[in-house]
Amino acid sequence: MKGLAFHKYEGLGNDFLLVEAEHDDAVSPAQARALCDRRFGVGADGVLLLLPPSSKTAQARMKVLNADGSVPEMCGNGLRCVALHFARTNAGAQAEVVFDTDAGLRPCVIDDGGGRGLVTVDMGEVRVTSEVLLDLDGDTWVLVAADAGNPHVITTRAATRAVIDSVGPRIATHPQFPAGTNVEFAVYGKGVIDLVVWERGVGVTNACGTGACATVAVGVAKGLVTRGQETIVNLPGGALFITLRDDDHAIMRCPARHVFSGTVVGTVVEGGAR
Repeated sequence: MKGLAFHKYEGLGNDFLLVEAEHDDAVSPAQARALCDRRFGVGADGVLLLLPPSSKTAQARMKVLNADGSVPEMCGNGLRCVALHFARTNAGAQAEVVFDTDAGLRPCVIDDGGGRGLVTVDMGEVRVTSEVLLDLDGDTWVLVAADAGNPHVITTRAATRAVIDSVGPRIATHPQFPAGTNVEFAVYGKGVIDLVVWERGVGVTNACGTGACATVAVGVAKGLVTRGQETIVNLPGGALFITLRDDDHAIMRCPARHVFSGTVVGTVVEGGAR
């Protein structure tokens, strides 16, 4: 991997390496793992490829590779980063841009006046699908499954960070979910949700946009959150602002931030660079 230009972005501490590319294979899964390694690579939760659009409706396309090299269908924080970068390099400080993603079209409104980096995304329809009882060695977890373009299960059971670190990966990779799932540990309040997410293919991250949307949709279904009202979702990295509309589309609002840009010279491999 010689001369690979990248841009480091973050959305509430959920950080990514953004690569402008012409083809889906510009970064391989092994290269993504090496680049995301926080000791031997650049360090990130994932790699974002900004690609030419695959439909006439969109202006660009986003592909995501997780830190473990897997490819999720969608990433809300990643999309905000891609949208901000696209606006700054193509569309200007005030822009409306539609992106192709593996979860469908995602319209974004960018307000970068004064460098504020605010991005509002129509995250599409979020569906609450079923309740799941999961037995982990005699310990039953009650979960509600939701589809935000990618799979999620939400629990309202109180959990310490130690419990999340132990239970999160077991739920995420449980045979009940053949494609894996993201796991949300949520505490609902009046107009506010405190949330920690175990992301499929990454682990606990500072923020998860699709997870926040799925958690709000479950809250609406359970009567814990008001439909049409913006809900503050507090994550370890900060607050996302989510509204579930009458058509079950989730609207996500929050800034993204460019951290730095660089070029990988030489070859990045798993376990180090040479």
